[in-house]
Amino acid sequence: MPYAPAEFLHVRQNRLRDALKHAELDGLIVTHLPNIFYLTNFTGSSAILLITADRLRFITDFRYLTAIDEAKHAGRGPADLEVVRVEGSYDQALADLLAEHAQLRLGFESDHLPVSRFQWLTDSLRAQVGRDGAPALKGVEGLVERARLRKDAHEIAILRAAAARLSEVTPDILAEARRGRSEREVAGAIDWRMRQAGFDKPAFDTIVGSGPNGALPHARPGSRVLADGDLVVLDFGAVYDGYCVDSTRMVSLGRPDREAARVFDAVAEAQAAAIAAVRPGVSRFAIDAAARDTLARHGLAEQFGHGTGHGLGIEVHEAPRITRRPKAAPAAGLPGEPEPVEPDMVFTIEPGAYLPGRLGVRIEDDVLVTSSGVDVLTSAARELAVR
Repeated sequence: MPYAPAEFLHVRQNRLRDALKHAELDGLIVTHLPNIFYLTNFTGSSAILLITADRLRFITDFRYLTAIDEAKHAGRGPADLEVVRVEGSYDQALADLLAEHAQLRLGFESDHLPVSRFQWLTDSLRAQVGRDGAPALKGVEGLVERARLRKDAHEIAILRAAAARLSEVTPDILAEARRGRSEREVAGAIDWRMRQAGFDKPAFDTIVGSGPNGALPHARPGSRVLADGDLVVLDFGAVYDGYCVDSTRMVSLGRPDREAARVFDAVAEAQAAAIAAVRPGVSRFAIDAAARDTLARHGLAEQFGHGTGHGLGIEVHEAPRITRRPKAAPAAGLPGEPEPVEPDMVFTIEPGAYLPGRLGVRIEDDVLVTSSGVDVLTSAARELAVR
C-alpha cells in the first residue's frame, strides 16, 4: 500500500489543529478508525489517537507495536507519534492518559463513542483526579470528516487509479450476469473478479438485483435464477490502497421490452444531467435536482426515492451527500456539511428508477470536482449491456 507521505499527514494534522482552535478545544480524542488512518496511516483494527497542539499520543496494543515502529523508521508514519501501550483495556489506557491532561478542554467524537463508554470514562477520571482535576470533555461531530471532504493529491491519485482499475474489469463483471445463475452466484463471481483485478476487498456487499428484485435499491443477492427477459442491476465497489470506488451498471438478458428501455433511457438522461451540473460552487441540492427533475419529466419522480450520490474516500459512504434540499430539518449527513460542492471533492452520481414487482434501473459513476468543472473517474461504458 502506498501510504500517504509524512508531509501530507502533517498538513492533515495541522488542518485539524486549526479546526480545534476554532472550536476552542485543546485537543481531540479520535476513536473512529477511518479518521485515525487519515491522520496517521494506521491500518490496524484497534487504536485511539489523542491529538493536541503539539503532541500526537497513540494508544494501541502489542499486536501493532513492531509495525508502528517500522513504519516510523521507514517514513510511513508520523515521526512524532508517541505510542502508549495498552496493558489492560483500551478504555483504562485512555483514562490514564487523560488524567495527565488536567484542565484541558478535549473534544471526543460523539458520533463514534457510545454513551456507556463515555460515562465510564468520566467516572474513571473523577475517581483518579477528582471532578475539578479532570479534563473537560466535549462531544463534537465531524471535525476530521470535514477535513476529509476535499481530497489531497495523494488521495486523488489513489482514487483515479482505483476507478481506472474498476472500469477496466467492468466488462468481465457484466459478463458474469448469465442465464441460469443465481444472484448469489453472480455476486460471488463479481467479488472474485475484483480481487483478481488487484483490489483489497469489496467495499460493501455486492448487489445483484434481477427482474423484480431490481426494484429493491439495496437488494441482497439470493437464490433467484437469472432468466431471459430480466433487467439486472449490478452494484459493485472495492477498496484499493485504503480507498473506495463504487459503480453500478445494467445488464439485459435478451432485448429489453419497451417499458424497460424507456426507464433505462430516462435514468441515463438523468445521470447525464446531474454530471453536467457538477462544478465548483454549485449546490449539492441542485445537482440532485438535475437528476430528479429529469426523471419527473419522464413521469418517474415517485420511482426515485434515494439521493443522487454520496461521497467516496476512506469510507464508501461519506460526505458530501448529493440529495434533495430538506424542507425543514437539516439534511442527513455530516454536521455543518457545506451546500456548494468544492474542488477536490469526490462523490457518486447514481440516479435510479424502481417499479415495484417489475424492474429497477440505476446507473452510477464516480466523479471528481475540478477547479473548472467535473472529471468522471469511472470510464466503463454506461450503455445497457444486452446478453
